[in-house]
Amino acid sequence: MSERDVTTRNKNGQWVNEVEGYRELSRSFSSRDEAVEAGREFARQYGARHTVEEAAASGVITDGGAPDDDVAVVGEKPERTDGLPDTTDDEGFPGDNPSG
Repeated sequence: MSERDVTTRNKNGQWVNEVEGYRELSRSFSSRDEAVEAGREFARQYGARHTVEEAAASGVITDGGAPDDDVAVVGEKPERTDGLPDTTDDEGFPGDNPSG
């Protein structure tokens, strides 16, 4: 790789653009699409090469998705044992504010 070549990759569920020779220019993104678009633009601007390393989804919420995707469900909602009221419904959305 040459200086300023950018690689888009998944790092622990977070999509990042790593810039060869310039760590301070490296950035992270909440979705693959955002990272790829930014990496492509950076490479175009600096006349560098852009490489995308594909990765299987890890199941981590930072893998991102489209705004119209259904809410990710990881498991059943555990029952509270601390005596406090639930603040979300069964689907994880905020419920009525119990404190008024």
